[in-house]
Amino acid sequence: MNYHDVDHSVDLAGGRFAFAVLLQKRVRELVRGARPLVEAQRTHIDTALLELREGKINLKELPQASEADLATAAQELAAKASAGAAQAKKSTESSVVGGGGIL
Repeated sequence: MNYHDVDHSVDLAGGRFAFAVLLQKRVRELVRGARPLVEAQRTHIDTALLELREGKINLKELPQASEADLATAAQELAAKASAGAAQAKKSTESSVVGGGGIL
């Protein structure tokens, strides 16, 4: 396979990121025993690339998160970060007060 073939496959997939995701997912399926949609090639990667070039596979649109889902996730992340900072501060204070070391 030459670079032109790969560049063409990247374009077919919709960009480098989509290409990488699509190829990785399809290779994983083939490794787990999925039936090839084209004549099997030397490697699973080659088979997945041929499937892509022949239009047999594509990356389905990923579900979009709503603004409410994103806000909830941001709040949960902030709460975890705050709890972690409080725990770190408590740990530092206890080692300074009760550590018996020289400051």
